[in-house]
Formats: sequence, structure tokens, C-alpha cells
Amino acid sequence: MRVKNLALVEDVAVTFGPGLNMITGETGAGKSILIGALGLLLGERADKSLIRVGAEHCTAEALFEFADAKSISAVLDQLGLDPMEDGQLIIRRVIRAGGASQIMVNDSPVTLQALKRIGEELVDMHGPYDHQSLLNTDTQRDILDAYGHVEKERAAYAAQYERLRDIDRRMDDLQETGGTDVAEQIDILSFKVKELEEADLSESEEEEVTQEHAVFGNAQRIMELANTVASALTESEGAVSDALATALRALEELARHMPEAEGWREELEEASSRVREVSASLAARVDGIDADPARLTWLDERLTTYQKMKRKYGPAVRDALDTLERSRQRLSDLQSRDERLAELKEERASVMKELLRVGRALHAARSSAAKELAKAVTSELRELGFEHGRFGVEVTEGDPAPSGLDAVEFSFEPNVGEGMSPLRRIASSGEISRVMLATKAVLARHDRIPVLVFDEIDANIGGEIGGAVGRKLAAVAEHHQILCITHLPQVAMYGSAQYAVRKSVKGQRTRTDVVLLEDDERAEEIARMLGGRELTELTLTHAREMLKKAVG
Repeated sequence: MRVKNLALVEDVAVTFGPGLNMITGETGAGKSILIGALGLLLGERADKSLIRVGAEHCTAEALFEFADAKSISAVLDQLGLDPMEDGQLIIRRVIRAGGASQIMVNDSPVTLQALKRIGEELVDMHGPYDHQSLLNTDTQRDILDAYGHVEKERAAYAAQYERLRDIDRRMDDLQETGGTDVAEQIDILSFKVKELEEADLSESEEEEVTQEHAVFGNAQRIMELANTVASALTESEGAVSDALATALRALEELARHMPEAEGWREELEEASSRVREVSASLAARVDGIDADPARLTWLDERLTTYQKMKRKYGPAVRDALDTLERSRQRLSDLQSRDERLAELKEERASVMKELLRVGRALHAARSSAAKELAKAVTSELRELGFEHGRFGVEVTEGDPAPSGLDAVEFSFEPNVGEGMSPLRRIASSGEISRVMLATKAVLARHDRIPVLVFDEIDANIGGEIGGAVGRKLAAVAEHHQILCITHLPQVAMYGSAQYAVRKSVKGQRTRTDVVLLEDDERAEEIARMLGGRELTELTLTHAREMLKKAVG
């Protein structure tokens, strides 16, 4: 990833490795700027105030490399973008202080909406407060569904639910009279349908009538011009046809002395024939223009009809035709209103029966998955410091809703004897963070998104628990590439690579740099995180031991 002129960053390029990439640095050094730049590349809205002072634009660019690119390739195809070459995807975004910004995916311009759709397949971001989304019961239901792989059951339910909504809308339309009597509505619609049917409108005919009417309206000028053309071509003394006849006779004699003149004679004879054809066609076309007043009357009336119908039902003929179609359908429904309502009620009962059947199948799948998810998250929580903690997933069947028949609620018992409580009632952000991480660890083997970003999810977590969080992140990193911003050395030591974000002053300007730490540098960074700026041999030794322990 490369970032230029974004906030404190002047020009930074960094290549993250596989596994767990730790990003550390002092508060205010600019760690979150990297995550903010990544957010821009995933479709977040841009704030032009972030452009570095003195710069006209800022740039964020990232290269993603895929071993398996099926899902992202499918999205590119849906968006009409070219497929990737060698499994590589390059995203570039330029934000300008003045003028339009630019978004490019593999050198093709895309919209912000398209970029967001692509980003959903690339990176899953978790900020310091994102764990709050875990308290939302809709999110909890989606997590359960992802774990239980209930896509088939959920799709079957969604299809039936949409059928039910469609029937309800049709029934509402039949029962909605807008405050007017049904018989009165039938009279109004009958008049409208009759009027439009008798008008017999056609988009193609309107164009033809308009053109022909324009001809009749300019009949005198058309006749004058036609006579001028006819006179020049065939009718006046010295007309083109006479001149061509003279030339043809000369060429005929010339051909007896000069053989190649025969070809010229044939060409000129063809031209003479074309002149006569044009003159004849013109005469035939204008012959009836002013000789048929009945036709002009019909054209006037027809054009008036089109104008009247467009004023009432327009503004275009297509709008009037659409009105006719809708009015016919509405009239048919009202005329057979009782019968249609009875049919729809019968159809609704059938669909409701099927909806409940597929809804209960979805409920059964969720209930089965809930037991396994609760067991799996509880196991992860034990490794994150909740030795006696329990996690629960309650699935309660209720009335049909867009997502199914079920209400899903996560519950948690941090300590023995406290009893299970809904997760939304847990006050400690440190506890919620660990529950979120435990859930993410369980889902890691089910999640297709290749890159996970954790921005200070270890906030409000102590050092002892930090080690457990670090180990858990390392376990999740076996299935994903992870970028993790952390202030805890107990978390940072488990990274497969560590990057330090450093702020410096150069030329009276503050700038941020990102450095991949080697062994000794990494020990110094861990020591700084342990003891502050003043490094001692004791903190360095402790840092080296921590890193050795993490590797071991």
C-alpha cells in the first residue's frame, strides 16, 4: 500500500506480509492514518480536509494478490470490469482539493458505489468501537447464519416472503378505493379506457402524421421548389436532360473513332436515366399534395387527437399507452374485485403455508447451529481469560419477518453464579471486545474475506489478557491476513511481522513514516511499549524474552 499527502503522511509505501501484521507506535504518530487510507480504498467517503497542507491532492493505492480469486472475479464481472491478470488487483484513489476525484480499479474508472462493493469482498475492518455492532440482534442473527451455512434455507424463505408481500400489495390495491365508490371508479376507468382505445395511438403513426402534416402545411413552397427542380432537369429549354441527350449523341459518334469513349457514353446514359427517374419521382410525390383536401382534414384531426391525449395522459404517447394498460388492468380487477380478492386470499393461504414450512426449516437449522456456535465461542472465551465464562445463543420462533420466523439473541455469563444475560446488557467494553474476537476466531474458518483489520480492539484490556488476545489473533491469522494496530506489547509480540509508525520533523514540517522492524529494532519497540522512551537493559531483556516466548 502506498499513501501520499494524506494528513501527516507525505509519502509512505509498505508491503504487508502473510499472517499477523502488527502496527505499533506512539499515540498521535499516525497509525490510524494507514487504516484511514485503506478505508478510502474500500469505498469510504473522502474528507478533503485530510489532504496534507500545501498539497493539491492526496493519493492512496493498494495492490492485492490472490491465491484464489473466484469471489472477487465474480464481482468484477458483475460490475462489467476486466478480469484480473495473474491474480492481482490494483486500486488507486486520488482526492483533489479542487475538481473531481478519481477512482481506478486495474486502470478502469469506477464509481464509489462500485468500489464499496469490491471492498466488501476484500477487507473486514474492526475499529475500537466496532464491537458495539455485536450488540445488534440483526448482526447476531447474521453471524449465526454465517456460522450455520443456512444460505439455502434463508434464500428459500426470502423467496416465499417476497411472494407473500406481493400478494398483500395486490390485495391492498384492490381494497384501496381512495375514498371514492367502487362503481364510480369503474365508470371513470371505463371512460378512460374507451377514450384511449378509440384514439388508437401509436408512437410510429404519430411521427408519420406529424411529418405528413408538415408537408401539407408547406404545400405552396414545396410546389414552387418542385417546379424549379423539374424545370431544371427536364421541362425547360436547355434542361439538364436535353444537354445530356446532346452529349450522348456526340459520345456515340466519338466511340466509333475512340473505343474507350463507349465507357463514358454508358456512364452518361446511366446519369441521364437517373435524372429522368428523379424528375418522375418528384412529380409523383407532389402531385397529390394540394389535390386532396380530405387528407389534410384527416391529418389535422389526427394530430389534434394526439395532442389532446398527450395533454391528458402524457407528456408522451408512451405515457398514454402505459396509462391505458394500467387502466385496463385496474378496471379488470375492480370489475371482478370480489372474485380476485377471493383468489388472492386462497393464494395467500397457500403461500403462507409454504412460508411457515421453509421458515421452520430455517429455524431448525439455526437452532442446531446455535448450540454449536455457543459451544465454540465459549471454548474461545476460555482461552481469552474467561475460565468459567459461558456464551449462549437463543433462537426464539415468532411471527414471519423478512429474515425468518426467528429472533436471535446472544447471551453471556462472564463469571460462575452471575447467570446468563443478553450481550447488550454487558457494560464492560473490554469484555465485549473479547467476545467479538472470540466470535471472529470461530467464524474465521467460515469467512471468505481474505484480509481482516483490527484497530485497537485490545482497548481496555489488561496486559495479562493481552497475551491471550495476541495468541488468538495469531490463530485467526492462520486463515487470513491480519493488520492489527495495538498499544499492548503483550499483543504485539505475537505478530509474524511488526511495523513501527514514527513521527518526525523535517524542514519545519511534521511527517509520518512506517518502518518494518528487524529483530533488534523490534525488541527496542517492544521495550518502548513496556517502559516508555527511556530504554533500559532490563526492559530490553524482557522484550527479547517476550519475543522469544511468542516465537517458541
